[in-house]
Amino acid sequence: MEPVIDQACAAALYAKGDAALDTGASLLAAAPEADDALHRRGEEFVRRAWERGWHPADLVRFVRLELDERRAVLAATLIAAETARYGELPPRWRAQLAELPGAAPRNKPDRFGYASDLLELYRLLLRLPAIEPVGPVPGTAADHLHRPPAPGEPRMLTRIRALLAKAEATGFPEEAEALTSKAQELMARHSIDEALIAARTRSTETPGACRIGVEPPYESAKAILLDAVASANRCRAVWNGDLGFSTVVGFEADLEAVELLFTSLLVQGTAAMTRAEAGQRASGRKRTKTFRQSFLMAYAQRLGSRLADTTERATAAADMDTDTETGAGTAEGTSGLLPVLAARDVAVTETAERMFPRTTTTRVRGATDLDGWNHGTEAADRARMGDHRKGPHGGPRDGEIMA
Repeated sequence: MEPVIDQACAAALYAKGDAALDTGASLLAAAPEADDALHRRGEEFVRRAWERGWHPADLVRFVRLELDERRAVLAATLIAAETARYGELPPRWRAQLAELPGAAPRNKPDRFGYASDLLELYRLLLRLPAIEPVGPVPGTAADHLHRPPAPGEPRMLTRIRALLAKAEATGFPEEAEALTSKAQELMARHSIDEALIAARTRSTETPGACRIGVEPPYESAKAILLDAVASANRCRAVWNGDLGFSTVVGFEADLEAVELLFTSLLVQGTAAMTRAEAGQRASGRKRTKTFRQSFLMAYAQRLGSRLADTTERATAAADMDTDTETGAGTAEGTSGLLPVLAARDVAVTETAERMFPRTTTTRVRGATDLDGWNHGTEAADRARMGDHRKGPHGGPRDGEIMA
């Protein structure tokens, strides 16, 4: 059936306009015996996406942004089929696959419409740009895929997720503050322990990277929030607005902290925005778009400032604890912790600059709604992080992000 597939693809994928797409879909609709080969061709296009640096979540997100949810579900169906052929996948791939939407039924609502959707999806897949790789391509050997987890790590992550889930679910700001602060405390202790163990054992671990979705609406405010969380956890975030994600560079323990904390703060911020907006509507206000944009911008900016402040205090406290435990301090108060953290900062910066040699600092448009800004600032204060462990490492100023 390959001649039919080739003819249909040539008509739809390599020609412009809806007429070419209709011609290809008509050829496929009239050849039910070519269905399996058509899907294998789609799996091949997905495999090419992996070679260009894409991951499952990136691909589904981009299809959703460029096309729609229906084609995103088709992409997820092809991804599930393609990745099933691998014996082992990186942990982040497994997590992303678990969150994909369910498989799309074939030939619904009809053969022509289904074939048209597939061909439009294939057209997009063929035009995917190459992006910075953030891990090995499936099927390639990688020692870190087989590395056993650190002792106690699964339990720690489970506990952090549980604390953040409770913080997101509660309607009481004080309780959310306490739960989120405790989660951050666990993250901080784990990250510092990882850094000290790596230094003592002369670990060869190097910084890695992950991509986190930053999708409309209000993506600039979300990107600023992610940048603030990344900076506070000794990571660097680079936003690609056109493709709907930020790439975060850092050591593995810190990347996990960024993913968990950003997701939770975004949920908490959105919930707070919804409550504040309801109050505004009750008083007769209708400009919800400007209110939301200003709210989230203030929420992101305020959290960034507060994270930087608490970071310095937590790092100083951890440094004193290290002095007490090891007796490594000198008359000037320098211990073994600060040089270790500084070395990791340098490694992260060098890795980010190597991955993104041509980044620019982009100043986003400011907020225009005073009520939204004030409510967002108050919500950020309620989402208090407690003592944070790390100091800023020279990231962009408030209102600016790397892109």
